[in-house]
Amino acid sequence: MRRPPVADRVDLTPKFRDDHIPLLTSFLRHHVKDSGRRGVVLGMSGGLDSSVVAALCARAVGPPKVLGISLPDRGTGAGHRRDARDWAAKLGIAFEERPIDPYVRALATGLGVTAKDRILLGNLKARVRMILLYHRAGKEKRLVVGTGNKSELLMGYFTKFGDGAADLLPIGDLYKTQVRAMAVALGVPRRILQKPPTAGLWPGQTDEGELGIRYEDLDRVLHGIELHLTPREIADRAHVAVKAVVRVAARVAAGAHKRRTPLIPKVGARTIGLDWRE
Repeated sequence: MRRPPVADRVDLTPKFRDDHIPLLTSFLRHHVKDSGRRGVVLGMSGGLDSSVVAALCARAVGPPKVLGISLPDRGTGAGHRRDARDWAAKLGIAFEERPIDPYVRALATGLGVTAKDRILLGNLKARVRMILLYHRAGKEKRLVVGTGNKSELLMGYFTKFGDGAADLLPIGDLYKTQVRAMAVALGVPRRILQKPPTAGLWPGQTDEGELGIRYEDLDRVLHGIELHLTPREIADRAHVAVKAVVRVAARVAAGAHKRRTPLIPKVGARTIGLDWRE
């Protein structure tokens, strides 16, 4: 009997499984213990991804070892700041708020970056936030836990050495739609679940607005690319236009450099990042 085409046999909607939570908490617990560090620190924006990661950290190593830091700028809404603070209190983890405006203003002035340079200024904010997290981590012997998901990583939708920098990325292999389902399982408040995803880099900025595609559609396309399906197979199964698939695939390819460690030419017996395994 003839088998149906691949596009008819593969469901491209990424699925959240109940065992994802114990798997990720075990991952965090193991690597924090193996590092010899005293705990973890993460940035808490009041959004979905950081709320999920905070909950995973609290489950993995215990609330006393988790520090959440809100790093707002003057454009961050009061609701986001409140949501981060309230969720941290619900989890029982330590929480602080540290506005980044003085640092951003000093660097922007010195570098000649103006408000018109939205991308440059957004990258500057992301890197300032990570500087502050790593400073605190070094001071208190903690690991920095990142909050990037698979959708963002594949699309290159992050700042290199900014929000893309972390010691551990527990949800880095989960698509955004899977993270949203996990948030429900973890009891993340509805007001956080219903927010339009945003990196908070400038007023009115949203992830889907910048990406030009809804996460539900994007994740099906990315999953199809992950499974090595053709653009036509992906388009048929994901119910999107072929040109949208091609556009997403091009962006995945263009962002590959952001996902790699710095390239090193091989001259020794074993080369870091190539055949020096650790």
